Amino acid sequence: MTKLTLFGAGKIGEAIIQMLGSTGEYQLRVVDSDPDRLAAFKALGVEGHACDINDEAALGKLVAGQDVVVNACPHYLTPKIARAARTHGAHYLDLTEDVASTRETMRLAEGSERALIPQCGLAPGFISIVANDIASRFDRLRDVYMRVGALPIYPNNALKYNLTWSTDGLINEYCNPCEAIRDGQAIETLPLEEVESFSLDGVDYEAFNTSGGLGTLTKTLEGRVENLNYKTVRYPGHRDIVKMLVRDLRLDRRRDLFKDVLETAIPITKQDVVLVFVAVTGERKGRLEQETYAKKIYAKEIDGRLFSAIQITTAAGICAMVDLLVGGKLPQSGFVRQEQASLPQFLGNRFGAYYN
Repeated sequence: MTKLTLFGAGKIGEAIIQMLGSTGEYQLRVVDSDPDRLAAFKALGVEGHACDINDEAALGKLVAGQDVVVNACPHYLTPKIARAARTHGAHYLDLTEDVASTRETMRLAEGSERALIPQCGLAPGFISIVANDIASRFDRLRDVYMRVGALPIYPNNALKYNLTWSTDGLINEYCNPCEAIRDGQAIETLPLEEVESFSLDGVDYEAFNTSGGLGTLTKTLEGRVENLNYKTVRYPGHRDIVKMLVRDLRLDRRRDLFKDVLETAIPITKQDVVLVFVAVTGERKGRLEQETYAKKIYAKEIDGRLFSAIQITTAAGICAMVDLLVGGKLPQSGFVRQEQASLPQFLGNRFGAYYN
């Protein structure tokens, strides 16, 4: 039985434990700094440990002897947990969208005898697997455009939005620089810019630059694609309000206040939909062609418990990568990119199947 420790007892952590625990193949335990958060896991029969993750000695004791470490904590804790996993010989996977944290994990992976796999989940994560799979079917690439949104089904506030996942991660996406490839050159772009409008299934949306969604795909496709970018999908009007908060009120410089404002005013919902859209343009046998992937995933019950669409897609993304890793279908050492998993391999997995 695989010994696995999950760091982070939040909304996504609950879904991860539910999915992995249902297999009977993982010996699970959960670590969080907040003892109250661990209460929900006791009902699932999962061992919980309260720990200050900034305490490296305590962290090391919890990681020692584990086969796999899964990190569902905020991005600023990523280097500490990744370093502990590297030091104590455990495979490491996380959900971070943070570019700087991923670069630190990449550095830690040099010479590692175990695999370090950051940026699992939805975006980054599954979206990179889809885009790379479609791109691989072209002789020459022109454009790869990736769009993802986690949206309420029944929006009823000015932002037309509800909190569905990590508020820290959301703020990070809205405030940090974005990566892209333009005219064959890797560049950085501003978040909340380059707004576009589109419709899918008769519903109008907007999309704009946000940070982190490309994962490592800029490195994977650099030199092969003319244009590559990632944008977050929202209902029309959302971006203008967020830009006012971030730029005009300068809440990007007061992120604790920004988080407090969002969590005080914007309710959580489990009635959501995740939208995944990838469009790839390029040449096949001398002809210019486009191939598109579009999918909507909704909230559903798993083993009698209702989980939101973002919980399902994010947890399924990292659980599938854990399963593939433990099953020997991914590299067992060093830095592993999301796109090293093939799309058929991912969707054929029992957790990846939630995306079908």
